[in-house]
Amino acid sequence: MTTDTSGTCPSVRYTVGAVRAGYQMRLLSRPAPPQFPTTVCELVVPLGARAAVLAQSTVAAAVVHPANRELPLPNWTATTRPRTIGVIGDTGCRVTTPGPDQDCANHQTGWPFPRIAGSAAAVTHPDLAIHVGDYLYRDDPAQATDAAANPGCTAAGDRFSWGCVVADFFRPAESLLAVAPVVLTRGNHEDCRTPPATGGAGAAWFRYLADDLRSNGSCSLYPDPVEIRAGVLHLLSVDSSYADPADSGSITQQAIYTRQFEAVNQAAGQQPGHDYFLVTHKPLWMVRSAGPPPQTFTPVLDKAVGGTTLGRLADNIRMVLSGHAHLYQMIDFDTARPPQLTVGFSGGDPLEQGPNDAAVIGTPVGTPPQAVHHSLTQGGVFGYAVLNRNAGTWDLTSHDPTGALRGQTCTLSRNAAHKEFVCH
Repeated sequence: MTTDTSGTCPSVRYTVGAVRAGYQMRLLSRPAPPQFPTTVCELVVPLGARAAVLAQSTVAAAVVHPANRELPLPNWTATTRPRTIGVIGDTGCRVTTPGPDQDCANHQTGWPFPRIAGSAAAVTHPDLAIHVGDYLYRDDPAQATDAAANPGCTAAGDRFSWGCVVADFFRPAESLLAVAPVVLTRGNHEDCRTPPATGGAGAAWFRYLADDLRSNGSCSLYPDPVEIRAGVLHLLSVDSSYADPADSGSITQQAIYTRQFEAVNQAAGQQPGHDYFLVTHKPLWMVRSAGPPPQTFTPVLDKAVGGTTLGRLADNIRMVLSGHAHLYQMIDFDTARPPQLTVGFSGGDPLEQGPNDAAVIGTPVGTPPQAVHHSLTQGGVFGYAVLNRNAGTWDLTSHDPTGALRGQTCTLSRNAAHKEFVCH
């Protein structure tokens, strides 16, 4: 994206094999001020390309981020997968009237997302980053303590503008975006209700962050699932931003999401020997309270999975990655059901404390009810998660805002019928 008003796109130079050449990016949308004073361009780059750099002579923008103009590309092949994956979620700085809820200018104790993104880049060195949703938290930008540093995000009317997308995501995430390709998932803070279906947070999502970028300001409640291939690892993204919007436990949308999960299972069935991760903002089996009865987020998604032809997620879906709850939690069942990883503690307030893990273990959750085998919750703290490739499986770790390991390393089992994390 560039804030120049020329409506022209720059070129990118990269190397494939022994050939280095320049390729002009394709225009997706022209400036639509005042909300979107930007030119948006894209370029499809073949797997195996390397050393991608924006051609300086073709750039019309006054300032380029990152300054070296180098663009991160996948380092895996069609037959390999990423070695290290950084996972973040729920990252924006919450600012409401009379505001602010967070001190956006204080990256130590107020809003640590810029520090978290920097640590994820410099300490973890991921090959791929996944954001599980919720970027835009500035409901009243005028109240933000860093408003002076964010022109274009200083008034209530700016809250879903390019300036606020920069303030809440692109600028604080810059160091991470500069080192790894990023998969972005839509959260409820980017749904179509805030405020209208056209021109609000949903429109900003579809203009700048979605898999299928748009230029007309439109917003869809239920886009089709998207499959993203990272070699032999497949990410299946389901848009749950509008699932049970009041978080009331309603299951009225079950049929809609059953169709989505049918498509997910069909996609996973195409490559039964490959790993699949389901990525969706609202969790399927996150436990908020052990009860009785247990309280979970988004029962409609769980019921929708139970309503599929299989009655469950496909066996080669190894893990579910979500956010929404402002904490870190890993839940597994030691069954064919994949573990639920919730990573919603990367910057947004208020943080949640979560349940007592000892009380969660053995609690029946989901459709059909299955007893929780392991529960590992970190509440009241900020951080991010990392998945490291380990032979034929994955190691899961949690990290504090400095990048330091917090807690144990948990290794995902290889048995598709008994998916569990063994922690050590």
